Formats: sequence, C-alpha cells, structure tokens
Amino acid sequence: MSAKNKLSLSVQYPDARLQASVTRPKIRRWVQAALFAPAELTIRFVDAEEGRVLNRDYRAKDYATNVLTFAYNEGEDIAEDEPTRADIILCTDVLEKEALDQKKTVEEHTAHLIVHGVLHAQGYDHNDDDEATEMEQLEREILATLGYCDPYAT
Repeated sequence: MSAKNKLSLSVQYPDARLQASVTRPKIRRWVQAALFAPAELTIRFVDAEEGRVLNRDYRAKDYATNVLTFAYNEGEDIAEDEPTRADIILCTDVLEKEALDQKKTVEEHTAHLIVHGVLHAQGYDHNDDDEATEMEQLEREILATLGYCDPYAT
C-alpha cells in the first residue's frame, strides 16, 4: 500500500443485517479505491431509528438518509501525510429500499454510497452543479475500476 493510501479502517455493524454480505474486505477495497490521501475512517451500519436521530441532530433533517459523512478535519489545511479522519454512517433500511427502487443489488448500491462518503470525507461536495458534476464523474470512474456500473445511469 502506498503512503498516500494508508488506511486505518473500523467497520461497525450495530445493525447487523448486512454483516454477512457486505464484508470488511469488500468495504476496505471500496474505500481504498476512493482514497487520494491517508485516512482514518469508521464505516458504521445503522437502522432507520439511529439514522434519523443522527440526521436530525447534526443536519436538522428529521428523517433517515442513506449516508452521512462526519469529516473531522474538513476545511483544515492538513499535511500531505496527515490522515483524513471521518465517520461514514450508512442506514441499512434506506440503502436497501433505494437499491430495490433503483433495481440495483444491495452490494453495488452500498459500494456507491461508501465511495460517495469517502469522497465527502476528503472534501468533495455537490452543493452546486459544477461540484456535483465533478463528484459524480469521480464516483463513476472509481466504481468502474471496481467493476460496478454507472450509479447515475437511468
């Protein structure tokens, strides 16, 4: 592993529904593909209740969402060898429903959400059209290298 992609990864399954299918080795592979710098990340799978509480308390939106990224050194100038630190929270209920609605497997949708969260942790965003275009293109490229289809194709 190159120094730029040095990764400390914790995976938590308080909602254990995906633990057998969305395994730590898969998650590590997805995260590593989206990293451009060292990182210390926690990936946490939660149910709708915990997802709603986190979204309400930290984003003032009273519903569970698919992925939340808490980037702890966001906006800071950090040294090239200093890791990005973040928690990426995935709501199992929401991601399973979205996968079904979008006719995707839970694995490919989870891979997309993790790549999306890792990019957010590194400062990428989609607050305007230009940022959204850049972030979506990166997601497409990363997921293609992992063998997944374009997540934005209709």
